[in-house]
Amino acid sequence: MATKHNQILEHINSLPVGHKISVRQIAKDLNVSEGTAYRAIKDAENKGYVSTIERVGTIRIEKKKKENIEKLTYAEVVNIVDGQVLGGREGLHKTLNKFVIGAMKLEAMMRYTGAGNLLIIGNRTQAHQLALEAGAAVLITGGFDTEEHVKRLADELKLPIISSSYDTFTVATLINRAIYDQLIKKEIVLVEDILTPLEETIFLKPQDTVEQWHRHNEQTMHGRYPIVDDSMKVIGMITSKDVIGVPVHTLIEKVMTKSPITVSGKISVASAARMMVWEGIELLPVVDEGNRLQGIISRQDVLQALQMIQRQPQVGETIEDIVTNQFINTKEAKTENVYRFSVTPQMTNSIGTLSYGVFTTIVTEATNRILRSYKKGDLIVENLTIYFVKPIQIDTVIEVTPNVMEIGRKFGKVDVEVYQEGDVVGKALLMVQLIDR
Repeated sequence: MATKHNQILEHINSLPVGHKISVRQIAKDLNVSEGTAYRAIKDAENKGYVSTIERVGTIRIEKKKKENIEKLTYAEVVNIVDGQVLGGREGLHKTLNKFVIGAMKLEAMMRYTGAGNLLIIGNRTQAHQLALEAGAAVLITGGFDTEEHVKRLADELKLPIISSSYDTFTVATLINRAIYDQLIKKEIVLVEDILTPLEETIFLKPQDTVEQWHRHNEQTMHGRYPIVDDSMKVIGMITSKDVIGVPVHTLIEKVMTKSPITVSGKISVASAARMMVWEGIELLPVVDEGNRLQGIISRQDVLQALQMIQRQPQVGETIEDIVTNQFINTKEAKTENVYRFSVTPQMTNSIGTLSYGVFTTIVTEATNRILRSYKKGDLIVENLTIYFVKPIQIDTVIEVTPNVMEIGRKFGKVDVEVYQEGDVVGKALLMVQLIDR
């Protein structure tokens, strides 16, 4: 039996796109408390099929596919620009494929404006009407309004007209930044992207016998299987170690490991990799919010995904990209594992010195590079201790020297020193787990 929370989520998911959702109505329809309804609606918003807009309310939107994550809905645009919806509310769930700035004569502007576009323009009423007729939504900057007949047209065509108090340049910058952030998110591979789906997953029931485990083992040559109850909830895990010397007629529930570690499909592959290394496990059951089995993920799946991520071109540039690119672009020489680069403005804090977060990235990247020269594979930082960091100014050239203190098959310890003009300005010690490819 599904929980009330899951029942509400299923109900919301069944609503048509564009439907307005209220806490009170959900509570009344499903006979639940308003608090329970509110929490479920917020969860639905986090999952991406509900959007809350100020002065409009909460509406059901179409969940974006991963390959289209760089496209924004008009509802998201309203939130990004702190906008007010003047008309066409029923079209807020639609996605825009590009935005056009109306900074030209009307005839020229309309050549660039088409269906699915968002026209960013000031108080030019005729342009508002023509854009709607061409199938585009309208974002009016400067806090201006439009005429009533244009609002009625927007309602008829289900194309939003949004008004924002920001100027055109600021609005375009905000939307561009949002698309840029979405592109960075697109590169984050989640467990649900690489898992072995349920229909291809072999699992056992507690009433099965060890003999059934042996049959699966002969067929697949694998020894790790999740154990589920009649509701498909994961209640245990069994491995080859659990069945050594055990009679074949023994029930699985007698030898299985209870309450195993599971993982959600919504966490990143990097997080799953850390969990597997930290706990020393080769396979994780993937479950939903109700702990029901959705599939499995193996250490091999994780390693292949991590290697794929590293080979992909970067779409959006993060702070880490800026830092690591400095290692490549401004390093003059690599002598005895010394990396040299300059501190850019993006790496500094509010008082103009190198930030602690960037310093952490610097020493981690140096550790990564030095260990890869010893051993091919991936690493996960298990412990990082910063002994001290002195103020380092913008445009200062610094040298990073990683020294390997210990290295084994699965473990490494690296001491990293940062120099400025021969003086030590930072020192850290990192202990890492090594993952063989």
